[in-house]
Amino acid sequence: MHLFCHDNPETLTVETAVVDARPGKVVLAQSPFYPGGGGQLADRGVVRWNGGEAAVIGFEYAAGKLWHLLDTQAELSDKVETAVDPTFRQTMRQIHTNTHILNAFVFQSFDGALVTGVQMYEDGSARMDFDVPGADNDRLRSLEGPINDVIAQDIVVNFAYVPVAEAQAEHGLIRSRSVAPPPTPDGKIRIVEIVGLDRQACGGTHLASTGASPPIHILKIDNKGRHNRRVRIGLGAAKRL
Repeated sequence: MHLFCHDNPETLTVETAVVDARPGKVVLAQSPFYPGGGGQLADRGVVRWNGGEAAVIGFEYAAGKLWHLLDTQAELSDKVETAVDPTFRQTMRQIHTNTHILNAFVFQSFDGALVTGVQMYEDGSARMDFDVPGADNDRLRSLEGPINDVIAQDIVVNFAYVPVAEAQAEHGLIRSRSVAPPPTPDGKIRIVEIVGLDRQACGGTHLASTGASPPIHILKIDNKGRHNRRVRIGLGAAKRL
């Protein structure tokens, strides 16, 4: 999958053509929206046309098309303007980037521990599940300081596409089948790199550098069985549980 928001992450408003339409939903020639996936919530925003405006309330794929679901039964045509909610997008970029930093430290500190699940929330929090046999919860909690050091260093975040076989051959590049992005039509996978710290496959939206995020808190650590640990993190003013 190759999305406009991956190549143009700062472009939140786009004028584009309607490719297909039904009452209450529309396919666009170009869309700045991230439709969700890999634990990240879909973007919010609006579609405007001559004489009207509708909120985008969801997305669905059908027959190879990405349908934008609207809060109206209007059937659109011709040209429209799309606009992503900038505050919500920035929150998702911040928390998603920080899940990568957490993932990096857990992977490095616990013998290549893998992600078994992830979910981000609109309040700027997230939970990540890791397969970490015998993990000491205090040791996991101690990662808060190193994570915030990386945020404060304002490290550049880069993006690249590599062939699927190359991604599969590099140890640790794909850490969870459940959140790994699907390949692009030319057989490549998107790689997110926090320079000097970590590289991993991912299809979401991220910051251009870590310093655009406030510090995080490790809010809670839950034991989810003998091996699994659920780590909950939150941005800035989030309260510990």
